[in-house]
Amino acid sequence: MTFHLRARTPALTAALIAAALGMSLAGCAHKDKGKTDLSYQERPVELIYATGAQKLDQRQWSEAAQYFDEVERQHPYSEWARRSILMEAYADYESNKYDDAVSAAERFVSLYPGNPSAPYAYYLKAVCYWEQIADVTRDQGDTQQALAAFREIEKRYPTSEYAVDAKLKIDMIQDQLAGKEMTVGRWYLRQDMPIAAIGRFKTVLDKYQTTSHAPEALYRLVEAYLTLGLRDEAVRDGAVLGYNYPGDHWYQQAYALLTSRGLKPSAPPKPKPKGQLTRLGKA
Repeated sequence: MTFHLRARTPALTAALIAAALGMSLAGCAHKDKGKTDLSYQERPVELIYATGAQKLDQRQWSEAAQYFDEVERQHPYSEWARRSILMEAYADYESNKYDDAVSAAERFVSLYPGNPSAPYAYYLKAVCYWEQIADVTRDQGDTQQALAAFREIEKRYPTSEYAVDAKLKIDMIQDQLAGKEMTVGRWYLRQDMPIAAIGRFKTVLDKYQTTSHAPEALYRLVEAYLTLGLRDEAVRDGAVLGYNYPGDHWYQQAYALLTSRGLKPSAPPKPKPKGQLTRLGKA
């Protein structure tokens, strides 16, 4: 599975933040036309905020974040500061400064947990982790954090628009994590370490059985058990594979492998609807 994560989620737009926070920016942004240097003398909060919004509109993300940070610095705990925290988080996100964006989002929900924009803050945090997911050959720390963050959205805001996207991404993350287990398991097989490989493939079936990797995990178990001379276990998992995925190419390979060893899994029953993996016999 390959992630192409940099394509921006439509929900993560400055216009959405503005709508969520009830902002009205017209009428003050023109006061600072052409100004790009951020000076730290105290100025009207409306002017600092409007300049930041103008930088955001111009996609000058880093400068926008500086202005919103200045609003919070000069006018902490004000209404303008509350508005600025998420705007700064979004600007940092667009600048790929994910740690800063996560920090700002967490600060927002810590200070304003009941605010209507809190779901957005949780979602922005989750997407920051999502966009850092590495391929299955690398550490999956960000993948685990993304999974936890999207699950938190599902739990806290199950009826929100963000929960719909969270569910989709959770499914993709589960597939990613299963892919990592498969990658390691295959490596163990190549290194003639079948017992270690079996542990990885069983993890896929126990934790990620609804992913696209389940059929291969069953086939690899057949391979590993045959390597160990555990013929009954190999036949058993071959039968599980045939029962759940009778038309899958992994079952065809398992069937050929077993029959080449003088073994044969029990005849598969009629195809069953897709759903939870059915185990045959004792695990």
